[in-house]
Order: sequence, then structure tokens, then C-alpha cells
Amino acid sequence: MTTTLYIQNLKCNGCANTITTKLSDLANVSGVMVDVENDSVTFDYQDDMALHEVKETLKANGYPEVGDKNSLGTKAKSFVSCAIGKMN
Repeated sequence: MTTTLYIQNLKCNGCANTITTKLSDLANVSGVMVDVENDSVTFDYQDDMALHEVKETLKANGYPEVGDKNSLGTKAKSFVSCAIGKMN
């Protein structure tokens, strides 16, 4: 199945690089594409467990879905993830 999630705190290609790397490492997830201009990530997944894992991975790295809580701590995580993405 293919889906698109709209996420918060997506700022640049550094963020996109981190998201692509983290999600591509997950089992049962493939074809990860990040659209910085539309604050979205599109990917293929095999089951509901994989979809849940993607959402949790995004949140853990500072990129919660639109509509989810976006605390100062979450925003800080996204800055760190962005910096790591720029270095890789």
C-alpha cells in the first residue's frame, strides 16, 4: 500500500535526508519520497504495524503528523535531525 503523511517541522533537504534514511531502514517500508515544499512524506508499506512504526519513527525524530502535538521538545528534535541530515 502507498500513503502520504503530512508532517510538521519539515524545513529543508537536511530534514528530508534524515527522514528518508530513518524510514528506509524500517522493515516493510520502501519507496520513501519526501516533499519539502508540501511538508509530506510518501512511502509504500506492507501492513498496519509498518504504518504505525513509520508514524512513531517520524515523531521520535521531531516530525509528528499535522494535527498531532508539536511541543518545544519535538521541535528541538527536528532541528537535531535536520543537522544530522545535512552532515550525512
